[in-house]
Amino acid sequence: MASDRDILPSWAKPSHYFISLYDIEYGGNFSYQGTVTINFDVKNDQKWNDVVLNAHQLKIKSAELKTDSSRESRNITYDEKRQRVTLDFGEQFQYSGEATLTIKFEGTINNIMAGFYRSKYKPQPNNDPPASVAQVGDFHYMFSTQFESCDARRAFPCFDEPNLKASFDVEIEIPEDQVALSNMPEKEVKKSRKSGFKTVLFDRTPVMSTYLLAWAIGDFEYVEAFTKRKYNGKNIPVRVYTTRGIKEQGQWALENCHQIVDYFSETFQIDYPLPKVDLLAVHEFSHGAMENWGLITYRTTAVLFDPKTSADKYRNRVAYVVAHELAHQWFGNLVTMDWWSELWLNEGFATWVGWFAIDHLYPDWNVWGQFVTESVQTAFQFDGLRYSHPIEVPVRDGLEVDQIFDSISYLKGSSVIRMLSAHLGEKVFLQGVADYLKAHQYGNATTNDLWSALSKASGKDVNSFMDNWIRKIGFPVLSVAEEPGQIGVRQQRFLLSGDVKPEEDETIWWIPLGLHTGSSPSTASLHKTNALTQKEDTVRDIDDSFYVVNKNLSGFYRTNYPPQRLVKLGDARHHLTVQDKIGIIGDAYANAVAGHGATPGLLALAEKFQDENDYLVWQQIISSVGHVRSTFAHTDDISDALKKFYLKLISPAAEKVGWEFKDGEGFLVGQLRAALILSAGLAGHQSTIEEALRRFDTYTSGDKGSLNPSLRSAVFSIAVKERGEPALKTVQNEYLTTTSVDGKEICLQSMGRVQTAELAQQVLSFIFSDKVALQDKHSGTIVLAANSKVNIEVWKFIRDNWDSTIYPTLGGNLVVLERFLRFGLNKFSDSAVADEIQEFFKDKDQRGYDRGIVVINDTIRSSDKYRRRDEGVVREWLQAHGYA
Repeated sequence: MASDRDILPSWAKPSHYFISLYDIEYGGNFSYQGTVTINFDVKNDQKWNDVVLNAHQLKIKSAELKTDSSRESRNITYDEKRQRVTLDFGEQFQYSGEATLTIKFEGTINNIMAGFYRSKYKPQPNNDPPASVAQVGDFHYMFSTQFESCDARRAFPCFDEPNLKASFDVEIEIPEDQVALSNMPEKEVKKSRKSGFKTVLFDRTPVMSTYLLAWAIGDFEYVEAFTKRKYNGKNIPVRVYTTRGIKEQGQWALENCHQIVDYFSETFQIDYPLPKVDLLAVHEFSHGAMENWGLITYRTTAVLFDPKTSADKYRNRVAYVVAHELAHQWFGNLVTMDWWSELWLNEGFATWVGWFAIDHLYPDWNVWGQFVTESVQTAFQFDGLRYSHPIEVPVRDGLEVDQIFDSISYLKGSSVIRMLSAHLGEKVFLQGVADYLKAHQYGNATTNDLWSALSKASGKDVNSFMDNWIRKIGFPVLSVAEEPGQIGVRQQRFLLSGDVKPEEDETIWWIPLGLHTGSSPSTASLHKTNALTQKEDTVRDIDDSFYVVNKNLSGFYRTNYPPQRLVKLGDARHHLTVQDKIGIIGDAYANAVAGHGATPGLLALAEKFQDENDYLVWQQIISSVGHVRSTFAHTDDISDALKKFYLKLISPAAEKVGWEFKDGEGFLVGQLRAALILSAGLAGHQSTIEEALRRFDTYTSGDKGSLNPSLRSAVFSIAVKERGEPALKTVQNEYLTTTSVDGKEICLQSMGRVQTAELAQQVLSFIFSDKVALQDKHSGTIVLAANSKVNIEVWKFIRDNWDSTIYPTLGGNLVVLERFLRFGLNKFSDSAVADEIQEFFKDKDQRGYDRGIVVINDTIRSSDKYRRRDEGVVREWLQAHGYA
């Protein structure tokens, strides 16, 4: 047994499960009865008398073991902390070979979005569910599962580890007028012994991990399409399932889904291996989506889209999330990581290849520009903390893994994949991936298995230059020094706090330089020196008329240019790619925070971009300058001057883009309009405020068609900020009555724009009322936490209501709790607040959210250090340029 893991005894290996669920209680306690029969192989040369497997919050009633004879369980003991049950069958005996274990058990369909759980929803008008559908008050319920990472054990006793793969037969007893779904198609529907019920048996699954098993029960309907390619002579049916009355909102996901299944089948050179693809919209969902093989489950806003009422940004989100989850059908489901420490193999790759597919379908969306401004920059932010973690992180037991479903596994993982793909060439890289999948299909694999396949395909020793990127913490900043005709480059670990210690700076990363140089931006070409493989080096034959490092930000590192070079790059901005612009702005901000550069350099650079037309570049400007404004929000003279600076920066672009959406206008233009109106209005641009309030009044007086759905967020936010309580009440009412799939999320975020402590407490009380679903409690909090006017109220609310409200509400699902805390408390720039938070949590049992507390602490202290260091130079620059 691997000493670094706490795993089940290795001598018992499951091969097949038959799961039967029956006597489900549709209301009351929501209990159910189950029987599971597990075939497993015993390889044990010692005498034994018990079997250990995973079970959590289940009641085991009996167990029978069949080997060369039959035995009933004598004693059943639970280890709650390790979520295990030991079945004791009496006297010890010697046996190796095939064995069968049959367990009768009882469980509860919980309401914490983990295991087998229930989701509440309000039916659509004129779409009353059948009487058999569970109902409490105004809400009806659907049932579904969420087993990743370690919650199959909440639904049935099992060997719940990713490398203990088996096949599954599932049968479920349900009311005759409801629908049951699982990973595979229906095999048979039998009449139940109970009147009004039927038992649905599904086809046997392929060999797979327990976390990928799924089932669902509800008043479902669907829209359907078919793949264009044939698989085993047939076009595969693709369906989007919803509760009754909203299936048409699944059309956009459906349109993407069948194309992506075909595209990935060709890209990975392996046909999609199941006979169906179902996508299910789940009304309460802790994540964005879950890649259960053949039955992919989604948060409603990640799979449903209504062209008439949805904000257009959700079109992008739905397409991408559909692609990400479909990528997992191969990368994760067909080939699964050996252990949770290699989670990035699933998530990093699915993130990169999800965007790869969307770029193929929608080349005009500039997907890689979006990837650089959202994914790469977010990964930099988290990985710039001292207490980040490596992409491949040790996980002792499965219960630790939920906290590494984070920006490092997903976003740094995918950024490093993108860097490697750019270096090897896309075609060679994808061939290596296809070879890897073929070699390990229906099995488990490690990072080294992927490196081996890529090394063989490329003829390069991938492990030698990628190992540090995966197994070492952090990433480098490349500092550039100029001399005539050459540049010196030096790497060191980048920390936002700027105080890297020698012992933290021992890693030497392989850094692809992506260096372009020439007499002008338009004639620049790739330099022959392609990588830095030591701490520092000199690169000769540089034309200092123009050069840019890390072209298109394809390498995962920051670049620290000399101040005068930053000015020149700003002057050459019209010749830079969108990714290059995002890179130099993001780097200028991060280097200011860390002390490698200074904030005036960022502000001077940003000033040059007043004439920028690209949404993705503006997104980076808004983010970077917004962080600076937030950091100095409580230094009144600087805060006022930065507001003037920001208004001057953003006003021309906001006025130019206007309010009206034009026919044939590109997706990115609409996104630019929504972003600039929101930013300009919140910054105090008077004509934007007046128009927003006019449109708010027209919309809330009943003329819903008067406001483009993509501008609801801007208009609601500006109204709440400007008008306070009356507008807040109106938006809360909109939250309670909206029928738009994204309406609740938009309303919650808009409420976070309040300007007084009293209203902030009102918003938090509303969020923690039963009116807001568990999955959405972080949505309003994120914006409130980023609102420097009132974000201290979030900390006060958590501190004062921890025992009575926060922990009882969120503690059942630690993924949700950790996310709420991390997003709710990481925006302060005062170490005194960090001290308070640290003191408050020091005696709490932090298992399941301890990494989040470390991230909060590290982030606040880095911001505090930055604020203190740059306060003087920022004030001086603002005064010198007429803003103060």
